[in-house]
Amino acid sequence: MIKGFYDTHKSEISFLITGSARLDYYRKGGDSLQGRYHYYRLHPFSLNELASTPGKKDMTDLLDWSQIQTEGERFENLVACQLLKYCHFIEDTEGYKMELRFLRDTDKREIDFIVLKEKKPVFAVECKTGERKVNPWIDYFRDRTDICEFYQVHPGEKDFGNAHTSVRVLPFSTFCREMNMP
Repeated sequence: MIKGFYDTHKSEISFLITGSARLDYYRKGGDSLQGRYHYYRLHPFSLNELASTPGKKDMTDLLDWSQIQTEGERFENLVACQLLKYCHFIEDTEGYKMELRFLRDTDKREIDFIVLKEKKPVFAVECKTGERKVNPWIDYFRDRTDICEFYQVHPGEKDFGNAHTSVRVLPFSTFCREMNMP
């Protein structure tokens, strides 16, 4: 139905289809919309976008985090959404295969997020609500993996550490700005 309507009225009307529509579902069939649409992922506002909007709001005001009870879990969810958005952006603009994963061993030592580019680790991110204590598992995994960049992000203001100290601890907003996240 969409295909026929588009073919009939494409010069008169612009179409915007949102939601979970799978326009590429019939890729191999005669009812395909192949070549008739552009696929865009739509994400919530980023921290950079929020900084440029009048009456700057906290990110949590724009998304419904109300189902998440603890501050730490809400913050980790925010970071996860931003990192996933970053992965999608790199895939869509540069064509690399990106993945967002976590790292946990059999003894339950864990790093919250690992960003992979073409199946190779690019950087790791640990989320903490506090600004001081560095996750001890960062050094553990740094010694045992090929991950060369480790970051620990927090919602505060302190920024310290570097590659020589094995981890950079920094505010999440600074991390997003320095990583040129969308």
